[in-house]
Amino acid sequence: RIAGVLVAGGVLSWFVFIPLLATLVQPEAIAEQLVGLGYLADITKAGGRGNWDPVNKTFADFSGAIYYAYIRQIGAGAVAAGGIITLGKTMPLIVKSVKSSFGSIKSTDASSEQDSIVPRTERDLSMKIVGIGSLALVLLITLVPGIPGDSYLQKALIGLLVVIFGALFVTVSSRIVGLVGSSNNPISGMTIATVMATSLIFIGVGWSGPAFEPLVLVVGGMICIAAANAGGTSQDLKSGYIVGATPRNQQIALFVGAIVSSVVIGLTVKFLDRPTSEMVANGITHAIGSDKYPAPQGTLMATLIKGIQSGSLDWQYIFVGAFVAVVMELCGIKSLSFAVGAYLPLSTTLPIFIGGAIKGIVDSRKARKKIATASGEEEELGKGNLFATGLVAGGAIAGVLIAFLSGTSGGETFLNAINMEHGLLNALGENGYYILGVLFFGGMCAILYKIAMQKDDVKL
Repeated sequence: RIAGVLVAGGVLSWFVFIPLLATLVQPEAIAEQLVGLGYLADITKAGGRGNWDPVNKTFADFSGAIYYAYIRQIGAGAVAAGGIITLGKTMPLIVKSVKSSFGSIKSTDASSEQDSIVPRTERDLSMKIVGIGSLALVLLITLVPGIPGDSYLQKALIGLLVVIFGALFVTVSSRIVGLVGSSNNPISGMTIATVMATSLIFIGVGWSGPAFEPLVLVVGGMICIAAANAGGTSQDLKSGYIVGATPRNQQIALFVGAIVSSVVIGLTVKFLDRPTSEMVANGITHAIGSDKYPAPQGTLMATLIKGIQSGSLDWQYIFVGAFVAVVMELCGIKSLSFAVGAYLPLSTTLPIFIGGAIKGIVDSRKARKKIATASGEEEELGKGNLFATGLVAGGAIAGVLIAFLSGTSGGETFLNAINMEHGLLNALGENGYYILGVLFFGGMCAILYKIAMQKDDVKL
């Protein structure tokens, strides 16, 4: 059902909104919108999202152009509204958890009392650590010289907004990961919502103009990292629950992992940002943001910040998405799942739906054939789930290796040497190339179905 709701959002975007906008909006207007969002350099220049042709005034990929010009903004509004609705619905549980957690602050012996009452597999870090950590974060943001801001007041407001929006979107991110997995967590959508809200708050207190744009970006960047970590943490805690780990020990390890990964990721970004000799000759000092690593999401964030600060943002698309989420909620459909589907490309959500459909077919056929199936926790370790998890992990590892190789001239030469895309395109044609990809995907689905139909013999 969740996969169906997710793909339904994509169907609305790609088979309702995009055809409607393609009928009503002229290509020149779409191109101007892309220029405003930073996806197209100039309306007189070819390229950009959708591959704009200024001579014939059309796009090679009309649907893609509309998606980046309008649908992503609509989806961002839907994700923001869905996140707020989800937070409101889970607020009683959050309040109950906070009240329970604050009990550990009232007594110095709370940890020992908790250990004697709460089962080992349900012991978390004390709420005192969360509170102290939040205050320490605000203090660090206020005092660290590298954080933009002309006064301690501005920096303190940044820290406060990070804590507030962090509490909101960490909750939303964790819930999304529980529904559709971390690979489809709309981090950019939540970051967009944070950027918009922060910009509006700044405008409300009279902070507008180019000088305050870096401050907004700092808040958005920190929330982006927090939401991403929240999704990964949820996955880790779920895996730990399956194998009987202690959440407190996992959380301590996650602290260490976050510190180490921040250093490694920083060095990796710096490594990828090194310009090639050709870039240096052309006056380009950073590879990230160039044609090699265009960073379209960063361009979008910058465009949104500038648009809100200058008052030129198209709010109508944001509100369309927000009210789509409200309508879904009124119809009894989980608005956040639907909003995620509306924001993500259909090429991302459709495979999830197909995977869910295979799961449904397998369960139905096993029930008819009276094949023993795992239940509860054992289902998580079933052969079908393990195979699907391996596919996700293998894809992630391959992506990391490719990114590392592409950061060096020798590695990029190697990747180009083994790249079969051009040869297959010449041999099969563009349509044949796409059909080949569909056939490979169908074969993978068939293998998944065959493995999932096998009898589960997992013992915990």
